[in-house]
Amino acid sequence: MDPKSLYLLEYPKILARLKDYAAFSASAALAGSLRPTANLEKARTLQQQTREARYLLTLSDSLSFQGAEDLHPLVERANHGETLEASELLALRSTLVISREARRILEAHAQEVPLLSDLGESLSEGLGLVDAINKSISERGEVLDSASEALGHIRSEIKVTHSRLMERMNHYLNDPATTSMLQEALITQRSGRYVLPLRAEFKGRIPAIIHDQSASGATLFIEPLAVVDWNNKMRELELAERDEVLRVLRRLSERVAEQGESLKASTEAMAALDFALMKARYADDLHATEPELVPFAQDVPDFHPGSVIELRLARHPLLDPEKAVPIDVVFDRETFAVVLTGPNTGGKTVTLKTVGLLVLMAQSGLHIPAQSGSRLSVFKDVFADIGDEQSIEQSLSTFSGHITQIVRILKRANQRSLVLLDELGAGTDPQEGSALARAVLSALLNRKITCMIATHYPELKTFAHATQGVLNASLEFDLETLKPTYHLTMGLPGRSNALAIAERLGLDRDIIEDARQELNPTDLRAEDLLEEIHRQRELTQANYAESEKLRRELEAKQKILNARLEELEAEKSQILERAQDQAERELEQVRQELAELRREMNKQRTKPAELAPLVEKLAEITENQERSARKQRQPRKAPPSGPLRVGEKVLVRRLKTEGVITALDGDEVEVQAGVLRMRLRPEEISRRVQIDEEALEEPAKPVIGRTQLPEVVSPGMELDLRGQRVEDALDRLDAYLERASQAGLPFSRIIHGKGTGALRQAVREVLQTSRYVNHWEPGGEKEGGDGVSVVFFEGH
Repeated sequence: MDPKSLYLLEYPKILARLKDYAAFSASAALAGSLRPTANLEKARTLQQQTREARYLLTLSDSLSFQGAEDLHPLVERANHGETLEASELLALRSTLVISREARRILEAHAQEVPLLSDLGESLSEGLGLVDAINKSISERGEVLDSASEALGHIRSEIKVTHSRLMERMNHYLNDPATTSMLQEALITQRSGRYVLPLRAEFKGRIPAIIHDQSASGATLFIEPLAVVDWNNKMRELELAERDEVLRVLRRLSERVAEQGESLKASTEAMAALDFALMKARYADDLHATEPELVPFAQDVPDFHPGSVIELRLARHPLLDPEKAVPIDVVFDRETFAVVLTGPNTGGKTVTLKTVGLLVLMAQSGLHIPAQSGSRLSVFKDVFADIGDEQSIEQSLSTFSGHITQIVRILKRANQRSLVLLDELGAGTDPQEGSALARAVLSALLNRKITCMIATHYPELKTFAHATQGVLNASLEFDLETLKPTYHLTMGLPGRSNALAIAERLGLDRDIIEDARQELNPTDLRAEDLLEEIHRQRELTQANYAESEKLRRELEAKQKILNARLEELEAEKSQILERAQDQAERELEQVRQELAELRREMNKQRTKPAELAPLVEKLAEITENQERSARKQRQPRKAPPSGPLRVGEKVLVRRLKTEGVITALDGDEVEVQAGVLRMRLRPEEISRRVQIDEEALEEPAKPVIGRTQLPEVVSPGMELDLRGQRVEDALDRLDAYLERASQAGLPFSRIIHGKGTGALRQAVREVLQTSRYVNHWEPGGEKEGGDGVSVVFFEGH
């Protein structure tokens, strides 16, 4: 990739932000050296690694390399025979523990993260090195007695020798004859030997070796001759301890050198894995998505290179996501060049940088801040000439600097390149600049080079409209606020807003009209037409938004209606099921009573007449059930022959509502029922003859005398009284029982909860005495247990 273009597109700033997510130095170095790849398969692999890393971040035992160290320097020193410090060996051990844990996680999720799992195979577990370091070095970095047998023995001797030496030194502190000679009762060290602070005036009173004196000369630090041998022995043991500690560290360092290659490979694997996690964390913070990377298309027109750019709701990754305006940059099947126009500071440069930077990120394995489903080709090179870059060394002007960069781009670009040019032809005479811009664009088109060009020349808008493979695009400007909106519109050139802005700012209307007269009539008509196109487009968008809002509202209402229908069907099924169960229980009870009476009759010779009432009741129940069964078995009449017709009245079975057929479409019928329009299958409706037949099958409403009772709406199959005061709950219960009984419900559930039992007791006392209630029973295990009372109403 072209280094200058990477800089102009701010790619280094992306890498700087990526480095902030590094857990240790080795992965940070990888971020700094990241470059886009021009290989499609490699780019897809890098994207997959980022996707797998984002998956790992969602796990409760998420992968982390925080606290790991780059082992390369330690291994190199060990390879050269150097002895590593205890603290360095501890750091190496911690890194190996992190490596071991990472390998465990990757092996556990190998199916979900195959690429990262492959990297994890290089993670070293230390082959006993971790245990050796744990045995030899404490968490504070001290070599342990257990590091070697010799070291344990030496330290044991040191303790004994030190104890005896202190005994003899303390004799001088405790003996009244010598205590007064000492500056203070203190044992200290000088040159590694234990000494006493003797007052200078008592010099020679205690046979001793003088090792030091205070700055004032008032204190002499003496080693009594009586402890010289013990001090000598102590010093010998300390030197032996030092040598043995060095031998322990040297042995551990040699083991590090033996495993040097695997430790370096492990560091590289950890760096690669942490780098994938860095990309994943950056993607999460950007709310980025994985782009679909596609090869250059083959089934395109001859003039087209086959490149694909489809960025939807794309945002510049370096801008504040709360303020950045998302844009759609979509090259259709016949477009490979876009001419971008719009107001100054209106977002043309940011648009170019957004496209270029997202392409570079995608080819670097980074997810991009755009909507899921965005598609991009993998370009061999991305070239850019953006901003006011100048070649100060050559003392070139802005125009010359741009031309120099364009010359370099044209020499290197090909059909697999993406070229982004900002303000092409600017910085010189407008007429010449326009001609030059058109010529450069023509050269790019002739060579089938995918490009986006930002310009303020109106001639390029006309050229783009008339040229195959080129599409106009514009950034909008709000004439009310006199500010750019940064919204990108593909397919329409930008409007010239100079006169409109001047008029809004208060310039005299006569001057405005005079300026309009100076304009080319053709250009003026084109601008007026463009203004009308933009206006119609905005109106269309507003209408579409309104229709979408209405559609969503209708869908929501349809869902509510469907849910209510399902509830009614469920309620109906529940009523029928409970009624059937109740009838079967009653029948079984009568049968049991009859059997019992027969047994008693056989025993006591009861008269058959005494069984008459029970037999009659059994016969009545049996007859009712048989009648119901016959009615269910009775076949319906066949519908009238002939096809359904538009305009024919039908019954919508689920809604029990009459409607009119408005359209026939294959196996579906469109029916209008009031404000509701539905698409139904033929078996979901009844024809006119069936409507009359079904009306006859409706159960008769209860009649008292000649007055027919009005139908009562069902209050529902349950009443929830939890959380209410007892008095309020009982008022609701009385009203509910009356309505449920009038509606003909066979049973219902009263939910009162368990709680303290006060509400439950009050409810059941009412149920016990209510004239609407036949009997009640506690709810079953699946119905709520003792927190529910199931009520069976009179007449059912």
